[in-house]
Amino acid sequence: MAARLLLLLFVCMTLSEAQFPSGQRLKPRIQRDRRNIRPNIILVLTDDQDVELGSMQAMNKTRRIMEEGGTFFSNAFVTTPMCCPSRSSMLTGKYVHNHNTYTNNENCSSLSWQRQHEPRTFGVYLNGTGYRTAFFGKYLNEYNGSYVPAGWREWLGLVKNSRFYNYTLSRNGVREKHGAQYPQDYLTDLITAESIRYFRSSKRVYPHRPVLMVLSHAAPHGPEDSAPQYSNAFPNASQHITPSYNYAPNPDKHWIMRYTGPMRPIHMEFTNVLQRKRLQTLLSVDDSMEKLHNMLVETGELENTYIIYTSDHGYHIGQFGLVKGKSMPYEFDIRVPFYIRGPNVEQGSINPHMVLNIDLAPTILDIAGLDTPADMDGKSILSLLDTDKPANRFQVTRKPKVWRDSFLVERGKLLHPRVEGKEVSQEENFLPKHQRVKDLCQRAEYQTPCQQTGQKWQCVEDASGKLRLFKCKNEGGGTKAFQRGVVSHQQPISIKSQLYLPSSDACNCDFSDLLPTNVRPSITRSFKKKSFFSKKKFKAVKSYSRNRYSRSVFELNVYPGNHSVVGGAGQNESQDEFSGMGGVEDAAAPSSAVKVTHRCSILSNASVKCDTGVYKSLQAWKDHKLHIDHEIETLQTKIKNLREVRGHLKKSRPLECDCNKYLYKAKLKKKLRFRGGGEGGLHPFRKGGAWNKKAWLQKEQKRRKKMRKMIKRIRNNDTCSMPGLTCFTHDNQHWHTPPLWTLGSFCACTSANNNTYWCLRTINETHNFLFCEFATGFLEYFDLSTDPYQLINAVGSLDRTVLNQLHVQLMELRGCKGHKQCNPRTRSVELAGGRAHGGFGDYRGPIWDGWKG
Repeated sequence: MAARLLLLLFVCMTLSEAQFPSGQRLKPRIQRDRRNIRPNIILVLTDDQDVELGSMQAMNKTRRIMEEGGTFFSNAFVTTPMCCPSRSSMLTGKYVHNHNTYTNNENCSSLSWQRQHEPRTFGVYLNGTGYRTAFFGKYLNEYNGSYVPAGWREWLGLVKNSRFYNYTLSRNGVREKHGAQYPQDYLTDLITAESIRYFRSSKRVYPHRPVLMVLSHAAPHGPEDSAPQYSNAFPNASQHITPSYNYAPNPDKHWIMRYTGPMRPIHMEFTNVLQRKRLQTLLSVDDSMEKLHNMLVETGELENTYIIYTSDHGYHIGQFGLVKGKSMPYEFDIRVPFYIRGPNVEQGSINPHMVLNIDLAPTILDIAGLDTPADMDGKSILSLLDTDKPANRFQVTRKPKVWRDSFLVERGKLLHPRVEGKEVSQEENFLPKHQRVKDLCQRAEYQTPCQQTGQKWQCVEDASGKLRLFKCKNEGGGTKAFQRGVVSHQQPISIKSQLYLPSSDACNCDFSDLLPTNVRPSITRSFKKKSFFSKKKFKAVKSYSRNRYSRSVFELNVYPGNHSVVGGAGQNESQDEFSGMGGVEDAAAPSSAVKVTHRCSILSNASVKCDTGVYKSLQAWKDHKLHIDHEIETLQTKIKNLREVRGHLKKSRPLECDCNKYLYKAKLKKKLRFRGGGEGGLHPFRKGGAWNKKAWLQKEQKRRKKMRKMIKRIRNNDTCSMPGLTCFTHDNQHWHTPPLWTLGSFCACTSANNNTYWCLRTINETHNFLFCEFATGFLEYFDLSTDPYQLINAVGSLDRTVLNQLHVQLMELRGCKGHKQCNPRTRSVELAGGRAHGGFGDYRGPIWDGWKG
């Protein structure tokens, strides 16, 4: 009996050897189970790849692999459309206000980042649970290659920003330089080959251990160097020409949009070439995806591997007259491609749920079987990937998935301070000025006459019926003076200019206590007579101004709730070397006068005439003179007229009458002095804390730093710069691979480092909108259901109640921490248009009091 059993066992083993070749034998059950529990994860990340301008249409291989074999998320966004902040959010799963990497420079790969946030990335968590982790390509913009970030067993990180040739890599902490030889030095092909080599070797040595790999490509980021075989591709690329292409000027949008006019022909030609070169670089990424897919098929790991494909943010090429760039809160900059395929992922489907870059880290942790840490703001998207097929024939409907419908878009530095760990709000300028004045005038303290003891401000109705805030003077003299001023002006002056009105009494400021004893008479001269520039330096500034390219700023009146820009007349566009600086004729100026600035004109008799506020207020005089100095630096065609106005202002300078300001006595004691005044004397729109000594000193230091930068540009003969804007130059030597640029050099200014904003983006069954609050107090609202390309700012259609609701929701997201707070389901709101759905009836939250100051 035993011999028969042995014979039967031998026959079965022989048959199994004949049925399954050596390379296809069934593996032990334990090994298959371990592989199914611990899948591989590959994250493919591109740099500056858009989805709105059709970049994915050029990647047929990637779309075939990811669309046919996985799921495409049609509403994928980033929370900050900038490289380093977005990549930091991907690594940590946190909003920018929680990991404090606000720009591509500030805190980007800094010591603070390395100590506080780098030890809490998804690579660290997976490395601690047995994953073989590897990173290839671009990490963070300011990464210097001196160390290997925590959590990565294999490291091949690009030092600094994206490049395709002539770059430096950090290979496990050892720096290695690369040249300009193809293919060995081409970054896209290099990191593809290195990642495939690592995956194969890991599975050969550790067949039971899962792999986590990140391939971070430089494409399609500049300098847009394509592989030689693709240099002739896409000769007629035009996907970037959308309805918002060269849609400029935009007087209803924030200050950069108002400043930017239509592109010149050289800029438009540049956008065509740029789109073509960007698509060419993506073809190498397309080949990389095919190589990765084939490698997974060959190793038998395809069905046990999650592949995620996305970008750090979008891009714009000519939209709204902006030649190129990112960092705007609009769809073309915040929307990104997002694909995922892997076990239990429905194939060939399109998922409309909203996914964010902060969801990457929680999703990767969930794939690895780890719980999401409480400090991560994102959520795992695995629950969205389950198929909606009923479990059995009796189950007709399934319970709908509960998911976020809103998120925060934030960009820029956190401007307001923190007191005892709490934010001090400074949103005092979000409503229209007339609305804020009306709200303030409803207070009893502003309705009484100025004769009341201790009263600082009074509401007065001018001749046109508008309410104005007026600062009370002693014995009611200020009210009379204000009324006389109203009669003498055809148009009422603004609230801000009312602060400049002097009292009827003479000014008598006693500064004798500030002067040291026994000093020479020459030292006791007032500091105001010493200009910031010496004559030699100012002469250099004038010479520099003559070499600057000219620009024009147009005079516009926008929605009353937002600020407007007032500028000079337009000029010949052929002389404009900057992006979209074309002006508009000033039809309001009298025919007998030349309107030089918004406050001064040159009359027909060659005399200069300004409004009375400039002559009566020292602060107004200073502000207007500084405005003129900036115009002289940038407006070459108007420099003669501006010099005449400046000379006139110097001769008619009023006496120094404001005794409640900071006195800068650097020549005497080299420190700041403060005389009198208190929070009671501040305008109700202003916060007292913003006018203390420290804030004023910081403002002065910032101004001097700006002046030093200007002097440096003068010495370097840098003519491509604009006050407050980020500019770039392009010439025939910029690109070193074909197609080359041969139309000569040009300059364009299309962004700003100080363009800080916070936006609420909502998509649900009834609403599809973007609401933004800028640090300047400007508001923007776009209903993308009717205006998908965000051409018209519809904030004027919203009433105060809606603004309250949107502001409250936005403030909640701005202060959220953790995935429980940062993933709300937006309250029902009723916007303009009288939609039957939604309303404010169910809302019981606080009402926004930001306009109270």
